[in-house]
Amino acid sequence: MKKFFVVLIATLLAAGAAAVVLWSGAYNIAASSQHTQAVYSLLEYTMRRSVRLRASGIVPPPLNTPGLFERGAACYQDRCEQCHGAPGVAQNDIALGMQPLPGPLVDASVRWNTRELYWITRNGITMSGMPAWQFQLSEQDMWSLVAFIERLPLLSPVAYQQIVAPRRATKCSIDPDAKLASSAALSADAVRGKAALSQYGCNGCHKIPGITGADVDVGPPLAGLARRQLIAGEIANTADQMVRWLRNPQEVDPLTAMPNLGVTERDARDMAAFLATLL
Repeated sequence: MKKFFVVLIATLLAAGAAAVVLWSGAYNIAASSQHTQAVYSLLEYTMRRSVRLRASGIVPPPLNTPGLFERGAACYQDRCEQCHGAPGVAQNDIALGMQPLPGPLVDASVRWNTRELYWITRNGITMSGMPAWQFQLSEQDMWSLVAFIERLPLLSPVAYQQIVAPRRATKCSIDPDAKLASSAALSADAVRGKAALSQYGCNGCHKIPGITGADVDVGPPLAGLARRQLIAGEIANTADQMVRWLRNPQEVDPLTAMPNLGVTERDARDMAAFLATLL
């Protein structure tokens, strides 16, 4: 019993000390100031354990498919080089000002196995600046990136330039106007739609029930959206019209400040399905 009380008191003291640090604002969160090594190491360890657990069930496809490496080179130059650099290529100014620093990936295949590289590419790393690409890149392009990153340590600066130079104009993204294979593929998934709303940054302007975000007032809050008669005060609040609004808001209202985010047909239908649950 005595040991229990000692542990309890120690826990309460630690929690109290943490609360004081948080309340006082003593911890410097400026990007111009590095984390303490203890905090950095704790975050790094937590990240590694989390990725390892969640990637454990992924079965990688063959990565020696003709053209996959070359496509990965184009996608790397388009989406990754800015933050991670490349052989002989420095990160750009934005990346150099980030904390934690998005380091080079020339040793990524040493630190991560194939399924872990895919998981990170697809899901990103929260609170690090590493984005999730699952709604911006096709499944094939995400695997092509993994195929390229695994061979990145073998490339000299000259070899890297020879590979990416002919592909500098290539943009890796999902075509928002791409037709889905069948009508069955259009069945809406509200759970996926909730994730899509976050990945398209909708919670950066709107308060959305069930989606974590700052206390913002850029756009109207979306609580009770399913009960509203009109979307943006212009069109009937139906699933099809919501898809239309999400994909091209300026078509509905040329004066709206809501940007065209390049939302795909599938993503818009899934997002509309989730928004329809906001009663």
